[in-house]
Amino acid sequence: MARKDPLHFLNVPRQMPRTKPASLRIQEFREITGQYDRDQAAEQAARCIDCGNPYCEWECPVHNYIPHWLRLIEDGRLFEAAELSHKTNSLPEMCGRICPQDRLCEGACTLNDGYGAVTIGSIEKYITDEAFRQGWRPTVDAEPSGKRVAVIGAGPAGLACADVLIRHGVQPVVFDRYSEIGGLLTFGIPPFKLEKEVVRTRRAIMEEMGVQFVLNTEIGRDVSLDKLVEDHDAVFMGMGTYQAVTGGFPGEELPNVHPALDYLIGNIRNVEGWSQEGSGFIDLKDKRVVVLGAGDTAMDCNRTAIRHGATSVTCVHRRGEGQLRGSRKEYKNAREEGVKFLFNRQPVAIVEEDGRATGVKFMRTRLATAEDGRTRIEAVEGSEEIIEADAVVVAFGFRPDPADWFRDHRITLHEDGRVLAGPHGPYAMQTSNPNIFAGGDMVRGADLVVTAVYEGRQAAMGIIDYLGLGAIELPGQQVNYRPAV
Repeated sequence: MARKDPLHFLNVPRQMPRTKPASLRIQEFREITGQYDRDQAAEQAARCIDCGNPYCEWECPVHNYIPHWLRLIEDGRLFEAAELSHKTNSLPEMCGRICPQDRLCEGACTLNDGYGAVTIGSIEKYITDEAFRQGWRPTVDAEPSGKRVAVIGAGPAGLACADVLIRHGVQPVVFDRYSEIGGLLTFGIPPFKLEKEVVRTRRAIMEEMGVQFVLNTEIGRDVSLDKLVEDHDAVFMGMGTYQAVTGGFPGEELPNVHPALDYLIGNIRNVEGWSQEGSGFIDLKDKRVVVLGAGDTAMDCNRTAIRHGATSVTCVHRRGEGQLRGSRKEYKNAREEGVKFLFNRQPVAIVEEDGRATGVKFMRTRLATAEDGRTRIEAVEGSEEIIEADAVVVAFGFRPDPADWFRDHRITLHEDGRVLAGPHGPYAMQTSNPNIFAGGDMVRGADLVVTAVYEGRQAAMGIIDYLGLGAIELPGQQVNYRPAV
């Protein structure tokens, strides 16, 4: 069908769904961005110019058929758009909410240079949310093969693997140590970015498809890997990365210095009314909070502390403003909500008084050119300063935390603890133990939800081939693997 107006992208500006004012959204843990209605979604989808070489699609880690489902939404064919979206992405409603589209699909949009990128993420979210609301469900047409696969971890990689397996007649049984599915989708990402009802809906959909979940079960403690291997035809590991990266400076062990994940998990359990574990709920009301780091996790901590009623929240990054690691959208949201940012400062110590942190000592930094021509960050001598704080949150990222039983089952690791698994021969994402596959952050290091989805789907493809059910090629994924850096 020809487009009605080839200059639609000029006549209709980029328009995001309505966003709550910062003064209102900081008072609650609810998603801050609303939803398109049918006409709004169609109008924004029609801004796609079918540029011929869909840079948006290639920049997307799962290579969604973006121009195609934009056209379907323009034409009012919602269910077809939902089916097409699910062919390449097992969790589109979540990626539409939390992917850094400004660095991926929308950043690559041809219209992003002056006209305003197509609102791909918001339309992706609309497609699945609205299709589910109207009763659409993913199709599961394959005959049961009689094969069973144990999936360890109900995070993005595990859910994506289970989705592809069940669609190809393989029974996945998903084990997770938490009481809810989702991994960091549930226990790490705050509800103002992803309300947990969205994850619960996805669980219900997957259970309707035939996926089995065994929760509150930790492998190696409640069930041995030997038992999983005995009872299943293959095993997939998608346990993520949960070991916090530390700064290695004095004072990190003080009681009011908190790892980011402890802080976020305790908050989500409090918001949802779930029982607390580990460090419990960390309330930063009326505290002067300093957050170290500037990735998406740091932004989550910043914005959570604002909602707790912190007296002030200061986020400090050792690089410049133009070198943020996380989403520019999240940085913008944090600034609107009252977070103060300090750049080019390197923490060197937590200041202690009477056994508690009272501030953070920093040195200013600058870029310098090394002998090999590369730029590096160096501290400026004599530039020390102290920022007072009643609480410090350390958000430097996460690294793998290999289980003790990896060694017993001949699972080879990289030097940094990542599991050695890849997309190539003989089977995609197979580990050094031929019966065990792996994907997501524990393979590539801490990364995006969408890259974990990609690897979970790749692993399912490898497992299906390994089980002798025939090689399959997933739509949208016939591209070279991009290894972790």
